[in-house]
Amino acid sequence: MANLKKGSKKLLNAWAFYDWANSVYTLTIASSIFPIFYSALFISEIKTVEAFGMVFKSTALITYVTAFTFLVVTFTSPILSGIADYVGNKKSFMKFFCYVGGAGCIGLYWFNLEHIHVSLLFYFMGLIGYWGSLVFYNSYLPDIAFPEQQDRISAKGFSLGYFGSVILLLLNLAMVMKPDWFGFDISISENLRETGTEAQISEALKTASENASKEAMRVAFITVGLWWILFSQYSFYVLPKGVSNGHKVTKDVVFNGLKELRLVWLQLKQNLRLKRYLVAFFVFSMAVQTIMLVAVYFGEEEISWGSSDSKTQGLIVSILVIQLVAILGAFLTSRASAIFGNIKTLIVVNFIWMGLCFYAYFMETPMQFYIAAAFVGLVMGGIQSLARSTYSKFLPDTEDTTSYFSFFDVAEKIGIVIGMVIFATIDQITGSMRNAILFLFVFFLIGIVLLFRVPKEAN
Repeated sequence: MANLKKGSKKLLNAWAFYDWANSVYTLTIASSIFPIFYSALFISEIKTVEAFGMVFKSTALITYVTAFTFLVVTFTSPILSGIADYVGNKKSFMKFFCYVGGAGCIGLYWFNLEHIHVSLLFYFMGLIGYWGSLVFYNSYLPDIAFPEQQDRISAKGFSLGYFGSVILLLLNLAMVMKPDWFGFDISISENLRETGTEAQISEALKTASENASKEAMRVAFITVGLWWILFSQYSFYVLPKGVSNGHKVTKDVVFNGLKELRLVWLQLKQNLRLKRYLVAFFVFSMAVQTIMLVAVYFGEEEISWGSSDSKTQGLIVSILVIQLVAILGAFLTSRASAIFGNIKTLIVVNFIWMGLCFYAYFMETPMQFYIAAAFVGLVMGGIQSLARSTYSKFLPDTEDTTSYFSFFDVAEKIGIVIGMVIFATIDQITGSMRNAILFLFVFFLIGIVLLFRVPKEAN
C-alpha cells in the first residue's frame, strides 16, 4: 500500500500492533511454557544431557545456549541495523527475523533429547528471531512518529503486547491443565481398567494425563509461532519499506554500526556522570536480566510443588503475578524517582534485589516462591523503566541519540551474556541453582557502590 504520512494514526497503530504479534514469544516460550516443558523432559533426579561432546546439567545447558544467542545478537544487530538504514530496507530485515523466530517456535514442537542439537537450533532460532526483529522494530519509531507521539505509542505497543500475550498464555494454560477439553487423549486401555489394581489404574491415568499435558505444551509452541507470524502481517502491510536508494553494501557500511559505538565510547570518556552511570547499569543489569531469564527454571528445580500439575499451574501463576505487579512497580518507581531522584531510587531498588538473592537461596515452598515472584515483579518493572530513563536524562545535548541508545542496548546484552555464563558455570560446577543465584548479590552490591559514585551534576 502507499506509504502513510509520518504521525498518522493508522501508521502508528500498525507499528504498535507488532507488539501484539511478538510478545507471545517472551511470555510463553521464554518465560513460562517452554521452561516447564524442557524440565519435564528429564524424568530422573539427576538432570543431565550430553551435547557438544560434553555432559551438561540441564539448566546450565539451556543457560549457555541463551548466553550464546545474546552474544550473536550483540555483535550482529549494530551491523545489520547499519546496513538496513543505508540501503533502506529495514522491513525486509524485520520480516526475516520474524519468520526465523516464528519457525523456531513451531520447530520446538519436535524438541527432544535424542536430537538435542537440532532441538537447540530451534530454540536458538526463536530467541534470535525475537531480539533480531526487535532491533528493526524499535528503529522504526522515530521514522513513523513525531517526538511528542513516541512515548504514547510506545506505551500503547507495550499494552497491546501485554494483553495479547496474556490471552494466548491463558489459552495455553487451559490446554496444559485440562488437555482432555481440547481433544488430547488421556485414556488408558480397557484391559488395564478391567484387570489392574486401583493403584495401577491411578498411576496409568496420571501418566496419560502428564503425556497429554506435554503434548499440549508442544502444540502451544505452534500457536506461538503462528500467532507471531500471522498477526505481524498487518504491521508489515502498513509499515513503509524504507527509502530505497540503490546503494551497494560495502565494507565501510558493514562496520559503520560498530564504528558508531566506538565513537560513543570515546565521547563517554568526556562525560564522567554518564560514564559512571553506564558502568553501574552494566553491572546491576547483568544480574537483573539473568534472574528474569532463569526464574522459571529455578522455580521448577528448587521448589517443592508436590505434583507435576501443581508445579505447572504454580509456575505459570507466578509468571502472571510478575507481569501484573511489574506494571505497579514501574508506576511506584516513577513516583519515587520524582520525589527522591533517579539515582537514590535505583540504589534502594538494588538493595531490594540484593535481598531477593538471599531470600531465593533459602526458599523451598510454593508460597515462598509466590512472595518472591511478587517482589521480583515490583522491582523488575521499576528498575528497567528507570534505568533507561535515567540514561536518557544524562545524555549530552546531541541529536545523535540513536547511537547512544544503540550503545546502551549493546552494553545491556553483553551484561546478559556475562551474567548468564557466570550463572550457568556456577550451576554446572556446584550442581545447584541456589548457589548461582546467591552469587548474583555480588553484582547488586557492586552496582550500589558504583551508583553512589555517580556525580549529582554533569561535569
